[in-house]
Amino acid sequence: MYTLFGQPGWGSVLVEAQLAFYGLPYVVEDVGDLFKSAEARERMTKVNPLGQTPALVLPGGMVMTESAAITLLLADITGSTALVPGPGEVERAAFLRWLVFMVTNIYPTFTYADLPERFAPAESARAFRKNVDAYQQRLWGHMEDAAGEPWFLGERFSAVDVFIATMARWRPERAWFAENGKRLSGIAMRADARPELVTVWARNFPG
Repeated sequence: MYTLFGQPGWGSVLVEAQLAFYGLPYVVEDVGDLFKSAEARERMTKVNPLGQTPALVLPGGMVMTESAAITLLLADITGSTALVPGPGEVERAAFLRWLVFMVTNIYPTFTYADLPERFAPAESARAFRKNVDAYQQRLWGHMEDAAGEPWFLGERFSAVDVFIATMARWRPERAWFAENGKRLSGIAMRADARPELVTVWARNFPG
């Protein structure tokens, strides 16, 4: 049994969706709002010293963090290339490039802008968030330019599409993508309809 520590709608969705897709046995421990609850932060730091989601406890007790690392590990554990192209597949290079691009460039913009007061003086926090959000939108523009159809890698569904479907629900949200990132918007909507994932989406993004 895998134990996933997270919070509905947060970064843990990236891993929960993959656990469900592979049909692995797992439970989710919802820790609470890490921004608002000291108890939630204390509970999370016992699993991950950074106090961040996702954190996945493997059946043997080892703790894995970092969504890209977990993505590659789950593919190794299952022996599956359903979400991660194998070493001999032509899509492998693009998959690795854009997976890492998302987690090292786009994902941190949420860290910085969700609570800008942690990184900028209070009097400039609003301007800081505005600048970070604008930078994030430019990053999404690079992914839009690189996106294939019907999936990011073309005909091949992958974990990159899972990341897009999840992160496109966060700022600047789906309406922005429908207007400014039509290929990414289409990928997200098609991933919404994947039968392996509908239960995960419903639990994390009700309504």
